[in-house]
Amino acid sequence: MSRLRSARRSRMQYVWPLRPDARTVGHARSIVREELSGLDLHDDVVDDAVLMVSELVTNAFMYGEGPYELLLHVDAKEVMCVVVDAGPPLPAPSVPDSSAEHGRGLRIVARLSDGFYGCHPQRYLTHPDLVGKATWFALPRRGGPGNVVPIRAGT
Repeated sequence: MSRLRSARRSRMQYVWPLRPDARTVGHARSIVREELSGLDLHDDVVDDAVLMVSELVTNAFMYGEGPYELLLHVDAKEVMCVVVDAGPPLPAPSVPDSSAEHGRGLRIVARLSDGFYGCHPQRYLTHPDLVGKATWFALPRRGGPGNVVPIRAGT
């Protein structure tokens, strides 16, 4: 039997509680853009992360339950964004329907993250006594095609 190892802790980890109101999606986009823009990441990585966070927060509000929180993990290899909510259903991509107003968010996340996304139970950081579901994606840190950007010392 092999021992399970815990995941490596990020050099930088941030968490923000999200209020359940219409302005929060825009606020979450602003948070991610501001934090990632300070890391000398390629503009495409920042733009993709902002779009995907927007999709995850919108899904949490539409299909989940509060409380909500946004987490950002950054290490030397990747950026991971996580949205936690207390709703019971695990998200699943819907059947493609070009005439539908909704249902494209997780397909966008799957495509932009090259399949590095998912959902799992997770304890809240802002409410440690609660367990919710974490929907996440990860992007590699790149400073352009094939260029790795060195990480600054984190907090």
